Amino acid sequence: MFTEVKKLSTILCLAALCITLSVPAMAKDTLSKDFPISYRSDNQLAEDVAHAIRMYPRYDIFDWVEGTVDNGDVTLTGAVHEPFHKDDYGKIVARIPGVKQVRNELRVLPLSTFDDRIRRAAARTIYRNPMFTAYAIQTNPPIHIIVENGNVTLKGVVANPMEKQIAETKVRTNVMSFGVTNDLKVEELG
Repeated sequence: MFTEVKKLSTILCLAALCITLSVPAMAKDTLSKDFPISYRSDNQLAEDVAHAIRMYPRYDIFDWVEGTVDNGDVTLTGAVHEPFHKDDYGKIVARIPGVKQVRNELRVLPLSTFDDRIRRAAARTIYRNPMFTAYAIQTNPPIHIIVENGNVTLKGVVANPMEKQIAETKVRTNVMSFGVTNDLKVEELG
């Protein structure tokens, strides 16, 4: 009798172990919303890509990364100021469930102390301005400063056209650069 109970207990333990080992494999193929990965829309993947990029610990105001999704294939575009950021962004996006392929077309900006000085000066000019204090205290401030060969490009989103103009004007008048391009978008209300 004791040996039969021992055999039954061993069989139950093995069955529980098999079930336990198969659950992560099944969970890997489904998401918290109970949608199989193959059924995820490009919009859902795009949201996951944007979230993953924002959560990258070294994501800062001197990088600008955009991603497009087409049938599970992600294309990353934009510019980064450190060479290793390009590889990191590609690896982060490749780990997102449902991503089939990553085309990493991020440009690495030239390493330059001149450009670094312009970046810091532009950041101080914008984020020390009382109008942009609410942006400055955010985890991921919405105005990004891309500097390439002495030229500044402002990217991101601001609340209204006046903020867009003031950001550009402050950089033009307070930062020694070759030129300023204002690609800031105005937040759409409603």
